[in-house]
Amino acid sequence: MSFFIAAAVTLLVIHSSRSHAHLSADADLSGPQKFHATPVPRIGGAGMFSGLLCCIGVAALMNKADWKFGALLLLCGLPAFGAGLVEDLTKRVSPAKRLLATAVSAGLGIWLLDATITKTDVPGLDWLVSTALGAWIATVFTVAGVANSVNIIDGFNGLSSMCVSLMLLVMAYVAYQVGDIPLALWALAGVGAALGFFVWNFPAGLIFLGDGGAYFLGFYLAEIGILLIARNPEVSPLFPLMVCVYPVFETLFSMYRRKVIRAVPTGLPDGIHLHSLIYRRLMRWAIGARDARAMTRRNSMTAPYLWMLCVTSLVPALLFWNSTPLMAACMVLFGAIYVALYRRIVRFRTPKWLVVTR
Repeated sequence: MSFFIAAAVTLLVIHSSRSHAHLSADADLSGPQKFHATPVPRIGGAGMFSGLLCCIGVAALMNKADWKFGALLLLCGLPAFGAGLVEDLTKRVSPAKRLLATAVSAGLGIWLLDATITKTDVPGLDWLVSTALGAWIATVFTVAGVANSVNIIDGFNGLSSMCVSLMLLVMAYVAYQVGDIPLALWALAGVGAALGFFVWNFPAGLIFLGDGGAYFLGFYLAEIGILLIARNPEVSPLFPLMVCVYPVFETLFSMYRRKVIRAVPTGLPDGIHLHSLIYRRLMRWAIGARDARAMTRRNSMTAPYLWMLCVTSLVPALLFWNSTPLMAACMVLFGAIYVALYRRIVRFRTPKWLVVTR
């Protein structure tokens, strides 16, 4: 249901784009993180939200017991989605206000769903989250951070939507393994909604996720992860972090790179994220080409590299979901692989096996 409704609504948005392009289109083609050749509507989140909303409606009509859980989850995500959508349409909502709206969504999740981090298996942090105030602060910070990180990796056709789909699939599997069927089903509903957008975004880039879609997807992913460890103590508290480690590490590394290495504000956009470097330095068959068709193909060929990087964190998460020590070791290994890969590419020493040629 979520897949077909999301796909249909997204197609409708694309089909009617001429009538609302003055509001919804991303016409800025010159920014450091702009890799499209023509204006494209950036309100793809509307289709995903509609798909999940229809799931709730159908579940309520069929008198399914878990429709209220889905309704509360969507209600909690409304501030994050709404603030992002307003930014997509007006271009006037600052990143700070969008993060604040996401923090409000996290607060609603604490209040309405009891989605609170009360255990981390990390010395020091466990003491912090042992108090109600500390748990609330940690939860809000985590949800806002994950939502922002999903927005940061939303730079190429199919990148963030496929990564989040894979992450939600892993969470659905573990939820099923521990017998939390309602959570598994709503995680799968999120997968359907994301893939309903994905089929129009990849490879042609007919529509973009936008801030509304990215912040909502990030919120949804974070809430499913927090609820999974809050409701099922046998799941390692580090499991959701391992699942989300690619976008989270990308965000933390970018902050370090900007503040420490380049001495610029951490929020300043730049064009040297890992996915940006792969686009510029690995897609050699398209170097120098500026026509729309070549740029779109080059764009779409970037995402699979990052999908594979994302999978390197999801496989150990699947294998060791109940082991905190192994999860921590795998996160350290992922960070080392990421930094080594980034270091090679940024210094023009890209491994030959990564390079795409004609």
